[in-house]
Amino acid sequence: MSTMSNPQMDDRSATELESVTQLQMHLNDLLKQLSPERLKVLADFAAYLADAESDTATQELLAIPGLLERVKQTQATPQAQYRDWRTLRADV
Repeated sequence: MSTMSNPQMDDRSATELESVTQLQMHLNDLLKQLSPERLKVLADFAAYLADAESDTATQELLAIPGLLERVKQTQATPQAQYRDWRTLRADV
């Protein structure tokens, strides 16, 4: 795996970040124009969208074969068996 930066990806990330920033600024401007009742509706809708996005991310994680079992196994491992990663790999 290369550790060199990909300029095309950096440009896309910068463009996406700029776009998100512009959208956030535009949304903030629009928020100032809304009545308290409309702000409540918008807040409820934003909470719905955030919840839906969280559910999607959860479903993506659950689709990874064996992930839930590995998490459960890790949780069942007594902390006395944990080791500091610095003692396992001196080169990181």
